[in-house]
Amino acid sequence: MPDGTADPRRRVPRTDALLADPRLAAAVDAFGRDRVKAAIGRAQERARRGEIAPEEVRDTALAALPAPTPRAVLNATGVVLHTNLGRAPLSAAAVEAMVAAAGHTDVELDLRTGRRVRRGRDTLDALAAAVPDAQAVHVVNNGAAALVLAATALAADAEIVVSRGELVEIGDGFRLPDLLESTGARLREVGTTNRTTLTDYAAAIGPRTGFVLKVHPSNFVVTGFTSAVPVRELATLGVPVVADIGSGLLAPDPLLPDEPDAASSLRAGAALVTASGDKLLGGPQAGLLLGAADLVQRLRRHPLARALRVDKLTLAALAATLHGPTTPTRAALHADPATLRERAERLRDRLGADGRKAEVVPCASVVGGGGAPGVALDSWALSLPERYAEPLRTGEPPVLGRVLHGRLVLDLRCVPAEADETVRQAVLRVPADG
Repeated sequence: MPDGTADPRRRVPRTDALLADPRLAAAVDAFGRDRVKAAIGRAQERARRGEIAPEEVRDTALAALPAPTPRAVLNATGVVLHTNLGRAPLSAAAVEAMVAAAGHTDVELDLRTGRRVRRGRDTLDALAAAVPDAQAVHVVNNGAAALVLAATALAADAEIVVSRGELVEIGDGFRLPDLLESTGARLREVGTTNRTTLTDYAAAIGPRTGFVLKVHPSNFVVTGFTSAVPVRELATLGVPVVADIGSGLLAPDPLLPDEPDAASSLRAGAALVTASGDKLLGGPQAGLLLGAADLVQRLRRHPLARALRVDKLTLAALAATLHGPTTPTRAALHADPATLRERAERLRDRLGADGRKAEVVPCASVVGGGGAPGVALDSWALSLPERYAEPLRTGEPPVLGRVLHGRLVLDLRCVPAEADETVRQAVLRVPADG
């Protein structure tokens, strides 16, 4: 009689043995035991039918489980605030704060008195301390929401006076005029695309004016025969000036001399400043509102503010960003080019010892995220053949660079120094012969 032990179906691994495998045990933590067991059961059944070898059951079960989303990536594109990569990476302090806030928290409770208090008071206090020129502050869920709340509370059924040269598209096909008009406000456009004067604004102001809006163009630069009116001059017109500075710079940065900041805008006379939290501030997605106490109070008590409220995780991450150490965004912006060159050369030399030829090349990083258009940051990169681009992008972890003139350029400005070895290992996993 044939030996029954030769039947390959008898070699199908047991469920308990598979669940003890480290990779499947990790999957249980991510997806739950029932879902992983179901994937194992389907793979075992395929092995019993002879569709796959018994040795393939584990990998087949793993492949049937969803990939973690979103996936963490290494940003070697040289774009510090890359919108497609989630803009600002959070600091370790902000991540720890979010983990702590994931459970029950004192987000609206004073533990000393046991009474309910203002939601996110610690975060708001930290923001107010960071911008002392603001009489009051408020936070909503993104930069566009901050402007929508301002327009709804201050100019619904009224006019917003704005320069034609500042009616920008803010991304993903959304345009500032459409956003503002959706609130019920009417836009009173002044000036031309390239030139607007104080006289243009003054002629448009009347009893129906809700406020004058000053918008930082953010992601483009107009040069040549141009003129624009600064906040300081607009503040002389006798109506509130709302300054949308965009990128969330709270105080001047010598590296970005033309980027407006909240403190300077308020000192120049802006009644209200709106900005994003996940750009130059380096925090989570949020909309910041800073300015006159009476205006901020009107915004905070408007019914729309409830719909735009941020959650406890955002509040925790924003507070940690404001209180904490240097953010990854600021570290990347101010990275020393000489240090970046040394890191690139070390990587090149180590890859050379591994039989992989790479070059070290100078390059220019950019701020991204609509911030500081036209500003180039001197940087250094590892240069590899273009064929490395796809396998690095689809590997684990994904490493994203940019392709220039037939070469893959891995700019190290946004790659943490401790991840250099991860980059080396990722390159080595790409087949040497292409």
